[in-house]
Amino acid sequence: MDELIGYSATRVVELLRGGEISVDDTLAALAARIAEVDGEVNALPVHCFERAHARAREIDARNSTLAGLPVAIKDLNDVAGVPTSSGCPAYKDYVPAESDLTVARIEVSGGVVYAKSNTPEFGSGANTFNEVFGATRNPYDLTRTVGGSSGGAAAALATGMAWLAQGSDLGGSLRTPASFCGVSSLRPSPGLFARGGSQPHEVYAQNGPMARDLADLALFADAMAGPSSLAGLSKPHGGDEFRRAAAAARKPLRVAVSPDLGIADTSDEVRALFAAVVEKLAGDGIGVEHGQPELEASHRAFDVLRGLGYAIDFESGFDDIRDRIKPENVWNIEFGLGLDAARIRAGLAAQGEVFAAASRFMQDFDLLVCPAAIVTPFPVEERYVGYGAGLPWSEYYRWLAIVYAITVTTLPVITLPFGRTAEGLPFGVQLIGKPHGECELFAFAAHLEQLFGWDPAPRDPVRR
Repeated sequence: MDELIGYSATRVVELLRGGEISVDDTLAALAARIAEVDGEVNALPVHCFERAHARAREIDARNSTLAGLPVAIKDLNDVAGVPTSSGCPAYKDYVPAESDLTVARIEVSGGVVYAKSNTPEFGSGANTFNEVFGATRNPYDLTRTVGGSSGGAAAALATGMAWLAQGSDLGGSLRTPASFCGVSSLRPSPGLFARGGSQPHEVYAQNGPMARDLADLALFADAMAGPSSLAGLSKPHGGDEFRRAAAAARKPLRVAVSPDLGIADTSDEVRALFAAVVEKLAGDGIGVEHGQPELEASHRAFDVLRGLGYAIDFESGFDDIRDRIKPENVWNIEFGLGLDAARIRAGLAAQGEVFAAASRFMQDFDLLVCPAAIVTPFPVEERYVGYGAGLPWSEYYRWLAIVYAITVTTLPVITLPFGRTAEGLPFGVQLIGKPHGECELFAFAAHLEQLFGWDPAPRDPVRR
């Protein structure tokens, strides 16, 4: 079982498809690994192994992308018959009758759901803690955060409690935890992965795959992609096009690099780590140019449209649960409810301005490369960067500008680990592609993954 945990998702799928192992074998291996390490990490607080074993008996391993591979689902996404608390005490007893579109797609593709991963309340704040399940800790240093909001997913992957984990991203929620935990993620273009919910045409919040390495990420992306008549935005998908792209690595010829995107207060430590990345890119013969699109308007766009989304989702019944929501989210919802038409129009116009600038900029580059976070993993007790210094609730996500600015562009992003800090913590980089350019992005990322050579083997938690 220990050997099985160390295999890649791609290898486990091969074994399942060939009949050399069963889904029950994989579930037994995961249950043993969770019992061994999750007491320290707290990544997967909700288990549904009985449901998973039942589902395993329905899988056609030879004719599905994932062949029965177990998949962890973020505790913001509905899985039929499994509690979905969204990290909020007001919803801790909520059990949905139906799975959402994302989970349904994963199950149709042969994925078997066995656990829900921890998330901050409503996915807000980029530090995975909540009043229902507590904090998730970084396996590289248990005193540090995993980031968020897909923090439980990232920690489960890093410790071998998952081969694949679904996450989501509004303001870096796939990218920050991938960087902090040394795993990979894809924030997709809108419509690539069908989603429903109260905002079916949403272009900011996106579901996406997380994995230990790029080949596994491509496998999961192929499983999640495809059209749906129930989605406001969806696109056709060619079955295995991301796996084929990742298998055909291509060196990018011309990349733009930026330590701060011209808008973020990047720390000296991250600047030094990123400078080493840029030097290695140039040493590989890649044409490197310093620069970024004009992104100043991203603050206005993100503030307004993020706030509007909170208002849409939580206006109904807000007064009934207000005293059971963390103050950052109370502020978010009230900000959204207070938006007037003029400010909403200005926010939409700002989004269009940023999208146009980024799309024009990317015509001249294969990739835009920048850090995935402006700081390295910080103490888990610090609610958000700046909290200890008295930063008000209204600014609590401002440290995420380096990721949320890219959210506003709607460009696809793969995050990969490209190094370590002096303390041995992972350091991740955003690889930002052309509009709707996921296939090229996977091919370029495959070359860079080989260049930087990260070891994806599961690790045991370390207490420093």
